[in-house]
Amino acid sequence: MRYKTLGRTGLKVSELCLGSMTWGTQNTASEGHAQIDMALEHGINFIDTAEMYPVNPVSAENIGKTEAIIGEWLKKSGRRDEVIIASKITGKNGGFVRDGRGIDAQTIREAIKGSLKRLQTDYIDLYQLHWPNRGSYHFRQYWTYDPSDQNREETLANMAEVLEELQRQQDAGAIRHVGLSNETAWGTAQWLRLAEQGAGPRMVSIQNEYSLLCRIFDTDLAELSVNEDVGLLAFSPLATGLLTGKYAPDVTPPGSRRSLNADLNGRITPRIWDAVAAYHDIAQRHGLSLPQMALAWLRTRPFMTSAIFGATSLDQLDVALGSEEIDLSDEILAEISAAYKAHPMPY
Repeated sequence: MRYKTLGRTGLKVSELCLGSMTWGTQNTASEGHAQIDMALEHGINFIDTAEMYPVNPVSAENIGKTEAIIGEWLKKSGRRDEVIIASKITGKNGGFVRDGRGIDAQTIREAIKGSLKRLQTDYIDLYQLHWPNRGSYHFRQYWTYDPSDQNREETLANMAEVLEELQRQQDAGAIRHVGLSNETAWGTAQWLRLAEQGAGPRMVSIQNEYSLLCRIFDTDLAELSVNEDVGLLAFSPLATGLLTGKYAPDVTPPGSRRSLNADLNGRITPRIWDAVAAYHDIAQRHGLSLPQMALAWLRTRPFMTSAIFGATSLDQLDVALGSEEIDLSDEILAEISAAYKAHPMPY
C-alpha cells in the first residue's frame, strides 16, 4: 500500500480509503467489521464515514448506524490508534438530520458529540463539512447551476462562525483536522482565506466525486488543490459500480446499488454506456480489470490524496485492493485521454 500526506498535516493516509456508507443497509455490522479487518491487513489505514450514513436508502431510522458499526469494531478490536477516521457533519441537504438545518456553531457541537458517542472514541481524525450551506453544483446539479441567489456576506459570516467553532473543537481535542466535501473552487478559496486571517483551522482536504466518468475537478479545483495542498479524497471512484462492468442497459444484479436506485442518482443517461464501453475496451486490450484500471488511474492525478471506494462483499474489496499492484503505462494513459475526449461528461 502506498501513502500520501493529508494536506499540510504530516499525517500519512493510504491511497485507498475504505468507504462505509452501505454498512447498516446493504451490509450487516459483521460484514462491515470483516471489511475493516481485511482492509487493515492489506495496509489501508483510512476509513470514511458520515453521521447521515448508511445510504440506500437514507432514512430517519438509519441515521448514525454506520458510525455505530465502526464504533463497535473500535471497541472490540482495541485498534483505534491504527486507523484514521474521517466523518462528516450533514448540511442542509440532509433533511432527516436536525430537520435540514445547516452547518453552524450549534449544529457542529451537536453533531460532533453524537458522532463521538456512536464511534466510541475521544476524537475524530478528519472532520468534514458534507455540503456547503449555500448549496453547490455537485450531484448533477451543474446542468442548471445558478449561484446568483447567494448572499456573499451571509456566506462569509457563516464560514467564520463555523471555523471558530471548529477551532474550539480542535482545541478541546474532539477533532484533529478539518476538511470539505461537495465544495467549489470559490468556496474552498474562502475557507482558506479566512483561516489564513486567523478565523480557525485550515481545510486540509476536499471530498468530491471523481472518476473516469466524472472529471469536473480537473480544471479550477485541480489548480487550487495542487497550489494550496488541499488534496482530493475522491468519492465514487468507480462511478457507483458503472466502472466495474457489472451493469448493462438491461442488466442489474440483484442487491446491487442500481437495484435500489434505478438511475444511480442521475448517472444512468443515454451517453453512459458508450463511455463505459470505451474504458472497458482499453482494459481488455491491455489484460486489465476495468475497476482496477479505474482505481490505478486515479493515482496518476496530481491532486489525488486518496480514493474512497465502497464494497458490499469481501470479493469486491479484494478487487479494489489489487489495484495497488497496477501501474499504468504511457500507452494506456494516452488511450484513456482519447476516450475522455470522445466521451466527456457522460452524466
